[in-house]
Amino acid sequence: MSRDMLEASVTAGEAGPVIVLSGEADQTCAGQLNALISGQISDGVRQLTIDLSGLRFADTASIRTLVLAAKALKERNANLVLLHPQQPVARTLALTGADQLITIHATVNGLP
Repeated sequence: MSRDMLEASVTAGEAGPVIVLSGEADQTCAGQLNALISGQISDGVRQLTIDLSGLRFADTASIRTLVLAAKALKERNANLVLLHPQQPVARTLALTGADQLITIHATVNGLP
């Protein structure tokens, strides 16, 4: 298995489920990412948190999945929160405008 492939797990957080992503998210794994997020949303969560600290790359298809999830949650007064995006992912979020639609908590200087 390649180190670059997307790896994901779900844990229980204080405010709801936390999806932990690592590796790289590109078009080849967009379906996997969408299914994982959709499965958590369909459970009626009030807040879905996605930890991006281990994600080295996310393409626009992956960012689109996050934006659609944020919109779906917002429609029912729920929230998507992204944690600790690495600089390349934070840059893609900013370039696409997704950082204006999704709550992002970062702890590294220079990130949104």
